[in-house]
Amino acid sequence: MTPAQITGTAPQALGVEGDLTARTVPGLMEKLPVAAGVHRADLTGVRQVDSAGLALLVEWKRRLEADQGRLELVGVPEGLLRLARISSVDTLLGFQATDSGDTGQ
Repeated sequence: MTPAQITGTAPQALGVEGDLTARTVPGLMEKLPVAAGVHRADLTGVRQVDSAGLALLVEWKRRLEADQGRLELVGVPEGLLRLARISSVDTLLGFQATDSGDTGQ
């Protein structure tokens, strides 16, 4: 298990790294940067993800929108993309597949 963390500087240079799982998400929930503006988060450092990790991203998006902000996710791992599609939240999170396999807004 690799602890989840948010790296970089809000809002434009954020990275999410480690495992986004039921074990790691509770410690990360209160560390989510929330403010007005566009928050761009690179997810290429995410190793494992489960439904708790997906819920974290949905909650982050909800919190940002409540504060006049917006979440842009890039470098979405294939496993997270599949889980989001199965859960029907891929569109909510703004995932768009491209020819290169990268996703994001």
